[in-house]
Amino acid sequence: MADHGVRPGGSGRTDGIPMIPALRWEEPPEGPVVVLLDQTRLPAEESELTCTDAAALVGAIRSLAVRGAPLLGIAGAYGVALAAARGFDVEQAAGALAGARPTAANLEAGVRRAKAAYDAALAAGGGPDGAAKAALEAARALHREDARASERMAELGLTLLDELRPGGGHRILTHCNTGELVSGGEGTAFAVALAAHRVGRLRRLWVDETRPLLQGARLTAWEAARQRMAYTLLADNAAGSLFAAGEVDAVVVGADRIAADGSVANKVGTYPLAVLARYHHVPFVVVAPWTTVDVHTPDGASVEVEQRAGREVTEVAGVVVAPLGTQAYNPAFDVTPPELVTAIVTERGVLSPVTAEGIAALQGGA
Repeated sequence: MADHGVRPGGSGRTDGIPMIPALRWEEPPEGPVVVLLDQTRLPAEESELTCTDAAALVGAIRSLAVRGAPLLGIAGAYGVALAAARGFDVEQAAGALAGARPTAANLEAGVRRAKAAYDAALAAGGGPDGAAKAALEAARALHREDARASERMAELGLTLLDELRPGGGHRILTHCNTGELVSGGEGTAFAVALAAHRVGRLRRLWVDETRPLLQGARLTAWEAARQRMAYTLLADNAAGSLFAAGEVDAVVVGADRIAADGSVANKVGTYPLAVLARYHHVPFVVVAPWTTVDVHTPDGASVEVEQRAGREVTEVAGVVVAPLGTQAYNPAFDVTPPELVTAIVTERGVLSPVTAEGIAALQGGA
């Protein structure tokens, strides 16, 4: 029996072309599974991966078949539930899932939440079946909450943009991918642009291609086209000339981890955009659910930045573009200091200016 709970795109909007859910839980006769839309094959092909155990899900996370901070948290929670439902070692599965990608705070948080529900049910005498059900309900609850957070962030983010630029159409520059493919709802930064589009206040969505894996070109452009948004793709190194021409009203990006001081770890290439935005007096806005905030990471220097294989740089779509033996520097993320961030938008509210005190205040207001 398939899970009929909230799924990516769960707002029910039909403005664009419906997409296969990025992640879902199913319970066929042979046992529960986690089904993923394989994002490595987009936009050419919409195909799915079926994970029957946590190891398969870990592989999908590492290969970027499933990605994006909020969705990784959801995937991690469902992974714990899958291990519990199928009778695998839950402790081992939780450890493997939490460490699959070290920079994204949501992944570990989602694993921790489902594991805590599992442990609490066992301690209360619920037995393995009761504990597995508790873990699954925790995953489903996180999925629903992320959908609601997405809706709230879109509302708050659009209000902020309208305050920053009253009465005008918004020309938004974004980086990487932050829509339905990364969320239990319609996304983070992309959801803000989509909200502007729906009320006729999106003049242009500028989409960075996002080298080396082209998440902007392959995924964000694909989502924007499906929503019939006005968008233009650009090479990452063209952003400077775009700012200089006065064509950007705001930079709106997501985040993979936000430290206690407000430092923002996001897809590599984000930090240079923040520097450009500051020089050109353009607002730089980060949109992320509260699950992305890690108050136990004190500052940007404490963020563990994932280093990925050099072939992602020396090859493009499997074609070698550098001399044999070329060494490549390939951090998956960079860190933007809080003084370059105009505002952080979460479902709990908008933080501006971005300070450690403001982060603590939002945490205390939970």
